[in-house]
Amino acid sequence: MPEPSFDELLASSTKTALKLEFRDQYMTDDPAYLAWRAGNVDQAIREYAGWTETASSATARGVEIKRIRVVSEPMSDYIAFEHAVTAAVNVAGGEMVRWVPRSRVSAIALPGNDAWIFDEATVQFCLFAGDGRFVGNEVSAGPETVELCLLAFAAAWELGIDHELYSITL
Repeated sequence: MPEPSFDELLASSTKTALKLEFRDQYMTDDPAYLAWRAGNVDQAIREYAGWTETASSATARGVEIKRIRVVSEPMSDYIAFEHAVTAAVNVAGGEMVRWVPRSRVSAIALPGNDAWIFDEATVQFCLFAGDGRFVGNEVSAGPETVELCLLAFAAAWELGIDHELYSITL
């Protein structure tokens, strides 16, 4: 039986969808990133309209979406791009987003990959190659895995800075 997709997991969520992000670079061939690098922020935001709509739909039915981004400082160009579009893409969709400098999380046990945690019961790890290419997902409902991710999320969230208060450092 194939693992459930992200869309299926989010659609079946009734309470929470929590996202842990750790990478300093993702898909550098992403059209939104390329538009932003070319100085076209509006086009970059339009490229993510589908996500804003997906998040809006989930939050409208009562799912709380929170995202914590663990970032190096000074930040990479890709993370500066994410910061530049977060208000118009993520926050506009109803997400709560916090940023936490990597130096603040040294004493926290973190999972080895980015992860979504759905309804505190299922984790979907997001797997990336070294160059930032997305290579797939892995789903786990194992209690120890879910607990590790929930504890990591809670600890990082507590140390995080709300998006509107976080200033980027390049």
